[in-house]
Amino acid sequence: MHFLLLVWLLASLALGSPIAHNTFPPRQTSKLETRATNQSQSLQNSQVPWKGFDINTNYYTSAPDTGVVREYFFDIINTTRAPDGVERQVLLVNGQFPGPTIEANWGDTVKVHVTNRMQNNGTSIHFHGIRQLNNNQMDGVTALTQCPVPPGASYTYVWKAEQYGSSWYHSHFSLQAWEGVFGGIVIHGPATADYDHDLGVLFLGDWLHETYYSYYQDDLNSGKIPTMTTGLLNGTNVWAPKTGPTVGQRFQTTFVPGQRYRIRLIGNAMHTQFKFSIDNHDLTVIAADLVPIVPFKTNYVPIGMGQRYDIIVTANQKPDNYWIRAMPQSYCSNNTAADNIKGILRYQGSDPNSDPSSTKWDYGGDVDCQDFPTSTLVPKLALNADLGEANTVNSAVGFSGVGKPPIYLWNMGGEIFNTSWSDPTLLQTSEAPKKSSWEPGQGVIQASVANQWTVIIIQEVLPAVHPIHLHGHDFYILAQGLGTYDPSTVKLQTENPTRRDTLNLPAVSGKGGYVVIAFPADNPGAWLLHCHIGFHAAEGFAQQIIERQSEFKEFLDRDVLEETCNAWNEWAETNPYGYQHRGDHGPYESGV
Repeated sequence: MHFLLLVWLLASLALGSPIAHNTFPPRQTSKLETRATNQSQSLQNSQVPWKGFDINTNYYTSAPDTGVVREYFFDIINTTRAPDGVERQVLLVNGQFPGPTIEANWGDTVKVHVTNRMQNNGTSIHFHGIRQLNNNQMDGVTALTQCPVPPGASYTYVWKAEQYGSSWYHSHFSLQAWEGVFGGIVIHGPATADYDHDLGVLFLGDWLHETYYSYYQDDLNSGKIPTMTTGLLNGTNVWAPKTGPTVGQRFQTTFVPGQRYRIRLIGNAMHTQFKFSIDNHDLTVIAADLVPIVPFKTNYVPIGMGQRYDIIVTANQKPDNYWIRAMPQSYCSNNTAADNIKGILRYQGSDPNSDPSSTKWDYGGDVDCQDFPTSTLVPKLALNADLGEANTVNSAVGFSGVGKPPIYLWNMGGEIFNTSWSDPTLLQTSEAPKKSSWEPGQGVIQASVANQWTVIIIQEVLPAVHPIHLHGHDFYILAQGLGTYDPSTVKLQTENPTRRDTLNLPAVSGKGGYVVIAFPADNPGAWLLHCHIGFHAAEGFAQQIIERQSEFKEFLDRDVLEETCNAWNEWAETNPYGYQHRGDHGPYESGV
């Protein structure tokens, strides 16, 4: 975590004019098959690129191969923007906020060329939720799958779209994801309900008027995450200062009466769980993360950091203007503008210049930070967790002051995660393929036996909510609840349990919670398991799954690995911002 605010002040910044996306970003639908629903699949089967595959295909074991390569070129830059009308320093992909959306069809190959054009930052790109089957080296996690890409260097990521749905990419180096290095991923495929228009991704994020990193040392010293200033919908909002006029722009979209619209919600906040709603409109949920589910209706969607939900909204109300709301949940999300994180849904023909007068749904308050009950998130493709002789791991979560004066760090499984940018896990295992001795802080969970299930019990006594994300897998949620997990009283859900890649470790006032998750060892690699609050991951809240280590050689390109590490080490030797703070002082950096 070395990109200090001072660096940005001293660096030669390319000043950019404020931009604001006041609608959904441009998309490439002319080049892609836009959709194929479950109901119309048979009619479109001769046209869709995924011919012979449908909503009932087990995408963990079988996927189409279109032979098409979707190629993208990303330049990571440091500049300034004013997403809500208040200018500040940011890090961006191709000068856009959010970055450009990666679009592909199910079965396409995606190739992303990333060039680091920043002055004093390493970088990487992680493709959140993408399984990377037998492709761990493309997961984009510094200190695990690669060294950081130094300024002036490039790295090419190549992966197969073996699943379909909605996700996002983001830097997995320090806090860059929250400074602006992120964008959407849309993989077109079948769906569990019909719709007429795909509006693409809608990011729900919190925002500060100074860099997140400028608050990080205070967080280390106090253990308290700062109050967020405001929030953004697809990178835009308004800001009402104490004196002077309101600045910025609302996010807006327009509906045609009678039409059905798919919206791909993405929670990209640092430390905010939202309830998303559209006044007067029901929402039909059709996917959770990259897993299609049996559709159900609701009037709000709770969405935590790193989670995604695909929803369908029908324009069946009186043609008028309606508020789109992203409400922070107060128990885990402090925000000074909680009631003003809003966009506008305008019906075609309504007054384009007026604010809505609609009222918020009465769904019971904006306090609790809970996921949908797993009973509502029923995967369309029914799979059971056949645990057999499972490998069970207890991963207790803790929090404590370290050093004198103390800095406050998180631990998982009894270790504060701490591994090296310049010596990533894949480099260690390529140099010593039979490596079995791991240093304290590397947080290793072994999953050595092919297809054996690993069950992880994550328990916390502190009353703090955490979004838990696993790379390389959708996990099966066997249990999720408040208090202490007791296997004698809690029945594990093994018959078609909810599957996803990010869930909340729940808590309420005075009480922590637990989750029990499981996955089969079907994807060799070094996979990160971590809290998706950026501050927490940087402060040690992570472990790594070393899965089928003896097979790493089958996917590893050692030349690429060493080339990036050599370039990083050469740059870091002469640049103070290549130094990684790993001891009991700040700014501490876990490596991921």
